[in-house]
Amino acid sequence: MSTNTYPLKLPASVKEAAARLAKADGVSLNQWIASAVAQKVGAVETANTFLERRAGGASGDGLADMLEKVRDVSPTDGDELRGK
Repeated sequence: MSTNTYPLKLPASVKEAAARLAKADGVSLNQWIASAVAQKVGAVETANTFLERRAGGASGDGLADMLEKVRDVSPTDGDELRGK
């Protein structure tokens, strides 16, 4: 495994919480932070892959044209936005 050093500045409260959790897990703070970052990277990349697959090459092209075709009518009773 290749590693790089990265100086990380955390708010004191976040560092304290991370240190507490790392100790509870029995790992170093560095290991705990590396694992947390790896989990986040995996989640974001998985979500991006899922959404790209789900979109199936769709784009926003034509969306404005489609929305222009929506009739301008008042909502039916009970279908209004709350607070308006």
